[in-house]
Amino acid sequence: MNSRELLHEARRALGIEQLVLAVHDSSFPGFAGEDLGRGSPYSRGARDLFAFARSLGFTGVQLGPQGETTFGNRSPYDGTVFAKSVLSIDLPSLTRDPDCAEMVDGAIVRDLIAGRPASIEGDRVQYSYAFRAMREVVKGAWQRFSHSASAPLRARYDAFRTTNAAWLDHDEAYERATGHFELGDAFAFGQFLVHAQHEAMRAGTALDGLTMYGDLQVGLSLCDRWRRESLMLAGYAMGAPPSRTDPDGQPWGYPVLDPCAPEAFAMLELRVAKMLRELDGLRVDHPHGLVCPWVYDVSDPDPIRAVKNGARLFASPDLPDHPALARHAIVRPAQIDRSLPRHADGWVRDLDEAQVDAYGTRFDSIIRMMRAEGRHLRGVVCEVLSTQPYPLCRVMDRHGLGRFRVTQKANPLDPRDVYRHENALPADWMMVGNHDTAPLLLVVERWRDQGIADGRARYLEERLALPRGSLGTDVASLTQAMFAALFTSAARNVMVFIPDLLGARAVYNRPGVVDDVNWTWRVPENFRGVYTDNVARGEAMNVPRAMAMALRAKSDATRARTDLIEALERA
Repeated sequence: MNSRELLHEARRALGIEQLVLAVHDSSFPGFAGEDLGRGSPYSRGARDLFAFARSLGFTGVQLGPQGETTFGNRSPYDGTVFAKSVLSIDLPSLTRDPDCAEMVDGAIVRDLIAGRPASIEGDRVQYSYAFRAMREVVKGAWQRFSHSASAPLRARYDAFRTTNAAWLDHDEAYERATGHFELGDAFAFGQFLVHAQHEAMRAGTALDGLTMYGDLQVGLSLCDRWRRESLMLAGYAMGAPPSRTDPDGQPWGYPVLDPCAPEAFAMLELRVAKMLRELDGLRVDHPHGLVCPWVYDVSDPDPIRAVKNGARLFASPDLPDHPALARHAIVRPAQIDRSLPRHADGWVRDLDEAQVDAYGTRFDSIIRMMRAEGRHLRGVVCEVLSTQPYPLCRVMDRHGLGRFRVTQKANPLDPRDVYRHENALPADWMMVGNHDTAPLLLVVERWRDQGIADGRARYLEERLALPRGSLGTDVASLTQAMFAALFTSAARNVMVFIPDLLGARAVYNRPGVVDDVNWTWRVPENFRGVYTDNVARGEAMNVPRAMAMALRAKSDATRARTDLIEALERA
């Protein structure tokens, strides 16, 4: 068998159903002379990365939120939930489209690409330049379309407008009223272009057998909030409660959908329906926001203090500092464990089935829509990290859905730690890190520098059934052991964030930071060579070696697959 078939055979032998590569739109690699300094999932570089992922045995790709961002805020989690970012338009693909090529001034495009500033820090998104330049391209294309579009192109555009009117008319009106995206009358045409490219990408990946996941972000952009104030709960915003990662919590400032507004429910269903037309599955970002959101009083001038003193929307029947929440309570006062802080997972101690139904109203709707489309529930990926309140646990359990286990965060001294491999359940997702964590290499180097690498090594030796003291504490050994251990738990799903796969040291996102570097890391154009070099140094994920180590450790049955193990070790 070839190497791809070998890796799939090993994955199945390990009981892994899904091996997914996570990469955000802006991070996709580009080829010289083909983009404005920002990645696209519709580019030739993206197709090369998809092929690379398939060759390593990956079964799917997890994209980040794809919405329009603003000039001053490039976080995809603050982007629009319906409109896609025109920054994802792949210009070479646009000029090859028989209908659209006539709409694009090739000379202007070549000049804009040539004028792209050089990155001063490796492979980084040139966001400000790409933001302005792409809008110039789209506005120019719209002007040509308005004057000289062919009948077939006009028909395609009209059909797109009709199909997407439920959200497009609103977002276009916002653009015209505010100039937020600086596209004016060209806004809808830009959406037509980027959605057409998404459809073409989706058709290609479906033929290649890659499952494509979208990101159902918890927040709403300024555009999405515009003229929808009646859908939002007055006086409150959504944030993250105090946790092991952020003891003070995080005041996100996102609006809270009013549970008494039917239109808010309809807006969620419209979002999900659109995503299910465009993708195979959904990563539900912070599902707490759908089931048991943590809310805080926006009248407090100190947002950190406010979010720290916040409460659960549906679990606050009688809090003296949040009397306005009592009308939304699902739980009764006697069902609360007041010996715990109100953000604790056990704050709600029990629920009857009717209460679980009430908590699950929005989440259950997503599941119904998935089933109506004939989708398997393994296509629902729930971003549950260190915090999983009891109501959320009950709602997810009824659908057999799992949580994230971010193993770089595991405490090797605490057997009850939620991130430890042995605590994972079959429906869970194992990962060494995600877009909110430091790259694995930096983490392992920090363990070494802090003198705690030995404890990590002993824990990994137990996971991988290695003799005590045999692993060593060098960065390469610990890094490869971390990857191998992903396949040793009961979980049937593994996700790898692209910087960890490639052995990158650059940080993609530092949560809560707004500057010119955050969210700008890109996969290098020569990523195949980078990967090969880093694998040789033990810094990138050596997929065959990781699977071979896991097969030797997971069970007697996998250990007996000696031919498969030896083939992986030779690969």
